[in-house]
Amino acid sequence: MRLLEDREHYEDVMLGAVSRARVSVWISTANLKEVMIEAPIGSAARARGRYLSITERLAELVRRGVELRILHASSPSRALRRALGRHPELTLPTFELRQCPRVHMKVIAVDGNYLYLGSANLTGAGLGAKGVGRRNFELGICTDDDWMLDAVQARYERIWSGGECAACRLKAECGAPLSAMARPATKTGCTGRHAAGDSR
Repeated sequence: MRLLEDREHYEDVMLGAVSRARVSVWISTANLKEVMIEAPIGSAARARGRYLSITERLAELVRRGVELRILHASSPSRALRRALGRHPELTLPTFELRQCPRVHMKVIAVDGNYLYLGSANLTGAGLGAKGVGRRNFELGICTDDDWMLDAVQARYERIWSGGECAACRLKAECGAPLSAMARPATKTGCTGRHAAGDSR
């Protein structure tokens, strides 16, 4: 287990673990905004010092066959929605967004063997992708602990599949309960025990 501070979120989680994903990436965030990240090392864009939308990295992962899930509370920012619209491959069944107004946990699970837990939302300021003096002060941990991975992914799956909807008292704030979207498993999730579902 390691402690991550500020820009280490960007370097260790986004440029590191997420970029190397081979099977699945499950993300949970309260806020969901456009994030600009450095172009891949060795690319012409990197040589020119270009930054790319995170959707470029997500689309690359989908093309490699990686399953992507994002569970979020607030609606995606307008800039992110525009960026997503430029990538037709970011659709079901390998890319899924689901919204639940009660989600506040910040989780990134990669391939069932890497887990981030902390304070950072999926935003540029949260992940440390902004410059010094503009990024948030954030703390988190990353671990490969099997027990923690199983516990967090089980909790994630319960929310994702609508297991919390029946007892929820915020239904008036929910556009479409996740329980109404559940369907039989179609693809293996992070640990081989959790299945993916539909997107909204």
